[in-house]
Amino acid sequence: MTAVTTQNGDWSEVVGKLVAEKIASRIAAKDATIWGLDAESEASIRLGWVDLHETSRPLLAEVEALVADLRSEGLTRIVLSGMGGSSLAPEVITRTAGVDLVVLDSTDPSVVGRALAGDLSKTVIVVSSKSGGTVETDSHRRTFAKAFTDAGIDAASRIVVVTDPGSPFEKLSKDEGYRKTFLADPNVGGRYSALTAFGLVPSGLAGADISELLDQAAEAAPALQADSTDNPALWLGAVIAASAGRDKVIITADGSDIVGFPDWAEQLIAESTGKQGTGVLPVAVEVGAPELRSEAKDLTNALLAEKATSSVPTALTSGSLGGQFLLWEMATAVAGYLLGIDPFDQPDVESAKKAARGLLDAQPKPEAAAFTDGAVEVRGSEGLLDGVDSLQGAVDALLGKLDDVGYLAVMAYLDSERDADLVGVRPALATKTGRPVTFGWGPRFLHSTGQYHKGGHPEGVFLQITGAHPADVEIPDRPFTFGTLISAQAAGDANVLAERGRPVLRLHLTDVAAGVQQLLSLFK
Repeated sequence: MTAVTTQNGDWSEVVGKLVAEKIASRIAAKDATIWGLDAESEASIRLGWVDLHETSRPLLAEVEALVADLRSEGLTRIVLSGMGGSSLAPEVITRTAGVDLVVLDSTDPSVVGRALAGDLSKTVIVVSSKSGGTVETDSHRRTFAKAFTDAGIDAASRIVVVTDPGSPFEKLSKDEGYRKTFLADPNVGGRYSALTAFGLVPSGLAGADISELLDQAAEAAPALQADSTDNPALWLGAVIAASAGRDKVIITADGSDIVGFPDWAEQLIAESTGKQGTGVLPVAVEVGAPELRSEAKDLTNALLAEKATSSVPTALTSGSLGGQFLLWEMATAVAGYLLGIDPFDQPDVESAKKAARGLLDAQPKPEAAAFTDGAVEVRGSEGLLDGVDSLQGAVDALLGKLDDVGYLAVMAYLDSERDADLVGVRPALATKTGRPVTFGWGPRFLHSTGQYHKGGHPEGVFLQITGAHPADVEIPDRPFTFGTLISAQAAGDANVLAERGRPVLRLHLTDVAAGVQQLLSLFK
């Protein structure tokens, strides 16, 4: 059973108001007027997620048939090219189910090269994109198509597409004769798409029981869509968005058999609420993180756990994965209502994309480093490094901009597998600063917390980490490589943040292995 219990606060008045206004049943009925006149046009085409446990059922037979065909041909390795919700939900589903899925949601040449190095004779790539124009997924598709062809494999027979009906990608898939095209519900945004074709197709092809997932959501739906003070989604939404003065929610999974859920919830909440200078910053943390013991006045907790470890306002959630997906989606829509914002648009995501495209077109020389310390080239936004000549001094200068209601965002444009040790800087910096610290792998986070960085409360300071690419990967029929692309994405994001007055420290590792160790030593 999907459930929420609360601690260290009283939200009964807020929940009573939500019940009286019939917010839950109106969301279930796809009432686009809930979030105000300005949001109505977007909400009217973004509420298809509320009944996906019913409308996604026809996909099951299609996926099952394709699985049988692929297995009969010995095709057992599934690679997923997707960004944001298109990769995060399948990652949670397959990791929780204990089945293998190669998630390719990076433009780092090391990551792409490793995906290409797998056994192509057994490989199918699922390319997930609502339009097909996403630069990351388009680049992955081109690269894998060439790799298949070079290996003497019919590329079209190994490419499966998930897209929206009527999209340019649907036409391309038909023109190229790709193996199968799955059409998702166009009335669902990417971050709410866990139970659409975007979440179900790659998960099902990898071997997860997606029928059970829909059954779990169906079981949870009546309670989550009821105008009742027992509705768990109303309580979770109230804790997230109606805890006075608290605009940061710490998310972790302690003792849950759901794997990786905080990262999915982080992108859902960040993109949905971080806009118009307001919102709630989700901070996905590891079990035992410093933030979970913090008594800071601007924090709340939303935990997949049985108990809290601090006295801040807390929601404890439990239940099946399918139920949790629907619970958090409903709660986030409720939070948008409580905050007075549209939870379905993402007005600031495009800014970094435009900046990156401009840099790719111009191909400018890299900005000169302010100085180099060991394996780290140091750059900073205007004025940040005045009088600074060491890496320690640069970090101190950035942290000096962090106030008692701020947060630090670590943005690592590196290989999340090869450079996994770098995640250790997150709790180290949280301990050092006493403030919440987010950690995102670039460019993945641009499709999630990147919205909050630019559109949410202007309280963040930003630590960007990039690395050299001794082995680059070409992108067929494109005038740039993956190394050039990820460098442009990092520089574009940093430029947009700096233009908006956010302090940005950029650390470029000329030797990635040595640089990671240098940073870990520095942040101990």
